[in-house]
Amino acid sequence: MFGTSGIRGPVGETVTAAVALDVGRALGAHLRTRGDPRRVVVGRDPRESGTLLVDALAAGLRETGVDVLDAGVAATPTVARAVGPMDAGAGVVVTASHNPASDNGIKLWQPSGQAFDADRRDDIERRVTASDWDLEAWDGLGSRTTVEATTAHRERLVEATAPLAEQVVVDLGNGAGGVTVDALTDLGCAVETLNAQPDGSFPGRPSEPTAANCESLATLVRESDATVGIAHDGDADRLRAVAGDGTYLSGDVTLALFAADAASAGDRVAVPVDTSLAVEEYLAERGVGVERTPVGDTYVAAAATAPDVAFGGEPSGAWIWPDETLCPDGPYAACRLVALASERPLAERASEIPTYPIERGSRTVEGKTAVMERVRERLLAAYDESRVSTLDGVRVETDGGWFLLRASGTQPLVRVTAEAREKERAAALFEEASEYVETASGR
Repeated sequence: MFGTSGIRGPVGETVTAAVALDVGRALGAHLRTRGDPRRVVVGRDPRESGTLLVDALAAGLRETGVDVLDAGVAATPTVARAVGPMDAGAGVVVTASHNPASDNGIKLWQPSGQAFDADRRDDIERRVTASDWDLEAWDGLGSRTTVEATTAHRERLVEATAPLAEQVVVDLGNGAGGVTVDALTDLGCAVETLNAQPDGSFPGRPSEPTAANCESLATLVRESDATVGIAHDGDADRLRAVAGDGTYLSGDVTLALFAADAASAGDRVAVPVDTSLAVEEYLAERGVGVERTPVGDTYVAAAATAPDVAFGGEPSGAWIWPDETLCPDGPYAACRLVALASERPLAERASEIPTYPIERGSRTVEGKTAVMERVRERLLAAYDESRVSTLDGVRVETDGGWFLLRASGTQPLVRVTAEAREKERAAALFEEASEYVETASGR
């Protein structure tokens, strides 16, 4: 039921009002069993389908005696940060994040700002499967009230950041991340916006802030006096960036920049298994270690709770400063990035970070779980066990490079990634990895 980042999929198929109703009921029963506060902060991104899903979710919560604090359209980190201060037992965001407009989803948050961990997700799924909840009588129903959460988020961003006086372009992608614009403006920046009108059909550009989808942002930054360009996805948990010269920064380079700023010698940073080896090498030069996690911000956040982990991030654009919050906070990342750019141009910083050839692709398969089990067995037989990690899929370290095979969390695909210091070696590793998938698929 839960993928790497909550429940997510096509509206009317994977994600329906019936699913939202049952999740609300299951969450209400979950909170009662744990003895947690029987209040839940709920918010959504601008997708039109979110209105009926929030209504269904709220109905399920209220039926189990839980009070709903409705934050309306709000960034995911805004809702996640509001759970603790509002003395709620949980938070829920109805969002499909960077997915297309046809999708939606549900993501659950703890009072600490961390997403629901595996145990709590498993309990919700078990309750939904078994319809394990008790509904209240007419006089025991929960209430639903409107709350304002964005102001507190904006004020915290301003409080945590020194004043700035930079020219910044922010591409909101028609999403819910307007708090970024407000916070940067309050900090003293001159902000120009792109795609700033919330619209869940995402007419300005696709929600995911990839290099191809951020070409307009890169052009505007390059042709202006802007110090930096910021791009968010639909719910603003992600941030991708453009340097002042118009260069779109890769996720691995951005990860290295943030991690080097946040961590000191002796610290560690949490990164997923698909992170470039260049990040590890760059940080090692500064005495900073790397803690590898499965792919997904929930796993990165869990690793970031360790006392010596100063930062967690994913090349996809999720950034976590555990001393600030355990949720990926794109608006906070925007403030941190503008502060870095104000001290030294991002293009200059990025030029010091090595980049290696990396190839990414996917293979459509039937029975991805069985295919990956056969891949695992064959790779463990072909390589020394010390070179093989099965933390998430199968990652194999080789001379001069590595490759990773892992099943998609939402599609009938096996993802293939290969990286090496030489282009030819990366291509060879990608081909080798792809052949393992083909063989395991019986082709």
